[in-house]
Amino acid sequence: MAFLALGINHKTASVDVRERVAFTPEQLVEALQQLCQRTGTREAAILSTCNRSELYIEQSRAEAEAVLEWLADYHRLSAADLRACAYVHEDADAVRHMMRVAAGLDSLVLGEPQILGQMKSAYAVAREAGTVGPLLGRLFQATFSAAKQVRTDTAIGENPVSVAFAAVSLAKQIFSDMQRSQALLIGAGETITLVARHLHEQGIKRIVVANRTLERAKVLAEEFGAHAVLLADIPQELVHSDIVISSTASQLPILGKGAVESALKQRRHKPIFMVDIAVPRDIEPEVGELDDVYLYSVDDLHEVVAENLKSRQGAAQAAEEMVAGGVSDFMARLRELAAVDVLRAYRQQGERLRDEELQKAQRLLANGGNAEEVLAQLARGLTNKLLHAPSVQLKKLSAEGRLDALAMAQELFALDEGATDRPPQ
Repeated sequence: MAFLALGINHKTASVDVRERVAFTPEQLVEALQQLCQRTGTREAAILSTCNRSELYIEQSRAEAEAVLEWLADYHRLSAADLRACAYVHEDADAVRHMMRVAAGLDSLVLGEPQILGQMKSAYAVAREAGTVGPLLGRLFQATFSAAKQVRTDTAIGENPVSVAFAAVSLAKQIFSDMQRSQALLIGAGETITLVARHLHEQGIKRIVVANRTLERAKVLAEEFGAHAVLLADIPQELVHSDIVISSTASQLPILGKGAVESALKQRRHKPIFMVDIAVPRDIEPEVGELDDVYLYSVDDLHEVVAENLKSRQGAAQAAEEMVAGGVSDFMARLRELAAVDVLRAYRQQGERLRDEELQKAQRLLANGGNAEEVLAQLARGLTNKLLHAPSVQLKKLSAEGRLDALAMAQELFALDEGATDRPPQ
């Protein structure tokens, strides 16, 4: 079985490229089915987050180019541009990459827990699309198991180090007294929920949650004593907000330069701190050109993240060892499965030869043949037929000088080196 993990992430591609290659939840099922139809991929899953877009497929490396071309074509990108920032991992390296991703070892924030849930969602969507088969099914389960072991047996997730936490930490550096500030959170997903939790723990005075659906905003707001509004209410809330953190799945910017400029005038140019965690971006990049606005994207969080990661470095080493063990176990199981197919074919061949000789013996007995002679002939005939193909192949290998194969055959048939020198017992 050939298996590939290919894609782009925060290490290889800028936020501009990542947002162009991102898949919306609504696109995934259709994209998976199209991928399999156009590239001949038998099994496929897509993981698409703000920091990465990756394809996990049953395919050989020789066919990776066709998959990359499909990915570029799907997102209307230049194949050359995509190829310049894409990576391709094969077989054991692909398994290792996938397990490291699920365990948070390849994340922007080392050990962040959200990625495992996103990986499980990718698996569920691929199952819905009908693109999960035996290989991906086993691989995802092995990946989840490895990630769970890392979470359970190491301290990699103990400290609150995440993109959400990094955003709040950056806000603390700008506003010495967070309790006197108002925060406007745009979106109501998992990342914004984490942001709200961290802000609440900092004792921030007022939190406003703006979302496309008011019901979802109210659910989050009630949890943290916040106020829920619709996206249309953002301009009014922006006037009173010192901190703005946005993370939605919108394909178009939600907050433009004009709206922010108007709010600054009403605030008499009191500064606004903004973090845009979304990919594609929720806040127009031009907003960062305004005086009194401190705008940060996901990529700008690297320094904050680095400071908060020091406590996780030791745990990461132990986690890497666990992942290595998980890769080794999974590849061993795959090899065992390959042996099962060979053994099944070999057994079927043996049973067919047995039945042929048994039927011949039964005919001889029915015609009055001597039972002892018939049994002896059955034994000779079955032995000769079972040994014929291996004997022919061993002679051929010997003639070709394949001593390694001969040694393997001796091990396969459990033959003592001096067995041929001893007389039969």
